[in-house]
Parts: sequence; structure tokens; C-alpha cells
Amino acid sequence: MVEDTMKYEKMLDRLYLSLPEQTKTKERFEMPEVHSHIQGSKTFIKNIQTVLKLVHRETPHFVKFITKELAVPVSVTKEGTIDITGKFSESKIRSLTENYVKQFVLCKECRKPDTKFIEMHGVKMLKCDACGAVTPLKQL
Repeated sequence: MVEDTMKYEKMLDRLYLSLPEQTKTKERFEMPEVHSHIQGSKTFIKNIQTVLKLVHRETPHFVKFITKELAVPVSVTKEGTIDITGKFSESKIRSLTENYVKQFVLCKECRKPDTKFIEMHGVKMLKCDACGAVTPLKQL
């Protein structure tokens, strides 16, 4: 019995050493603050490029998400600002961005942002580089 426990401890230590460094850190992911303003009948998200760069996502994917969620036309200006037709409060934009991050960035298992999109058998999946989890994505 003692020998089995020692084998288990050795295997557990070996497993822990083989884990990627990202899984060993305990820091909590902080969502970057999103800044938007209303001008006339449009809403502009100013710092979205910075936010998307931090979470390693492409602008077109986020634009598609916002378009579907708000059911209004959305475009990207030359300066990289997102231009939304309609008046939406900064809290609404922040809430939408947080929902995007929860659905398409954070790992469903370990809640870390170290993920990327992959395709398996024609299905888009979210693969976590920290824990190795693979989960199907909601289709946009």
C-alpha cells in the first residue's frame, strides 16, 4: 500500500512538472476597460484595437459578434475605431465586450485567456494553451 502511494506521488510530481508554465500562475485575468462615446446617432468604441490585441482576437470576429448582438450595422474606421449605428451606453458596450470575452476568449475549464481558435472535423473549437482543454464554440 505504501509503495502504491509513493508511485502515485512520483507520477503526480512528473505530471506537475510537465504542465505548461501558464497553468502554474495564479493571476486573475483582468478585462481591459472599453471606452466608447455617442456622437449624433452613432456610438464609437475608441480603444477596441488595444482590447482585442490583449485578448488575441481579430477585429472582424468581434465586429460580427457586435453586429449580431445589437442587430445594427457596424463598421471599422480607418483609425481602427468601431462605428455602431445607434445610441448605446458605455455600460452596454462594456457588457457586450465582457460577453464576447467569456464566450470566445476565456477557457471554459481554467478561465484563462490563453486560447486560440482551431477547427476539428469542420467545427470551430476553442483550444486552451494553458490547460489543453478543447471546447466547441457557438457559431456566429
